[in-house]
Amino acid sequence: MEELEGPTGQTLYVDREEAERGSKAPFFVVYVDTDRERRWGYFCGNCETAENAMDSMGRVQCNNCENFKRADEWDAAHE
Repeated sequence: MEELEGPTGQTLYVDREEAERGSKAPFFVVYVDTDRERRWGYFCGNCETAENAMDSMGRVQCNNCENFKRADEWDAAHE
């Protein structure tokens, strides 16, 4: 796994084998530990940053580019 410095200086680990489909590029899963026991968030494969936001429906939006991941389960009534 690839090491990444987190926002508070902690070491995070990007797993480039575990990804979620994004609109421009995949979002790779980021972990707090190398054992993959504690998830931290996502790493944008489009602009190479971990600065993104996730809502309660599972949507992920990168704060730096227009890459996004749709909700895990959704229908047109939520749009």
